[in-house]
Amino acid sequence: MGIARPVTFLTDYGYDDEYVGVCHAVIAERAPQSRILDLTHGIERHDIRTGALILRRSLPYFPAGVHLAVVDPQVGGSRRGIAVRTADEDRIFVAPDNGLISLAAQRFGGIVEAVDISGTPQRLEPTAATFHGRDIFAPVAGYIAAGGHIADCGTPLDPDEVVVLEMPLARAEDDQLIAHALTIDTFGNVTLDVEHEELAAFGLRLGQLLSVNGHDAPYVTSYIDVPSGDLLVYEDAYRSLAVAVNRGSAAELLNLVIDDEVSITPR
Repeated sequence: MGIARPVTFLTDYGYDDEYVGVCHAVIAERAPQSRILDLTHGIERHDIRTGALILRRSLPYFPAGVHLAVVDPQVGGSRRGIAVRTADEDRIFVAPDNGLISLAAQRFGGIVEAVDISGTPQRLEPTAATFHGRDIFAPVAGYIAAGGHIADCGTPLDPDEVVVLEMPLARAEDDQLIAHALTIDTFGNVTLDVEHEELAAFGLRLGQLLSVNGHDAPYVTSYIDVPSGDLLVYEDAYRSLAVAVNRGSAAELLNLVIDDEVSITPR
């Protein structure tokens, strides 16, 4: 066994039941020296997409280690459990193979090693058909966190066979940028599918006056750069393009829901 790795943990289990605590206990039994960092357990039930987006934008702020994620509406079915290693930083993801970790794995250079852990020798026995988080994923995460090798956790799997979550893609059409509403937070701020590295390609620059679905909005740094009640375009805390209303809701103003198109045109 090598040096203990930290474990990040994301689920849709919620905070009212014992499920998260039991998984903590299983990980701690296998890897007592590893720190467990709870990313969130407040994902809406079965919402694989939101879990995938949170992993992609949040994990760069966490140390490289084992990233355990369980949003698993097909638990007990034919979907695989997987453990994968990425090209950058040797991060290890342990999760159901339903696209949950695919966006984050792409951010860290893609998958270079994968194993099917559905029948892992690390599992707890008896293995419940409905709680793989406790009986399969947590034991594997703990084993690897304690210094175990991914290859010892299952059977080799071609990285190209790992399920990839299909997402809408922003595109340029003439003088318009057609983006999509990826997430909407509790303030009504809308994150778009345009990351910092893509902004130059789309020709957007700070100080521009833009039209967003027919509404004027300057491209500025923060909410306070516009009067209260005004629409703005900005880079959010994760360096993705977003729209907001200062002390209001861009989602309500623009009547947006997830995946809606957002047309941005220089004025």
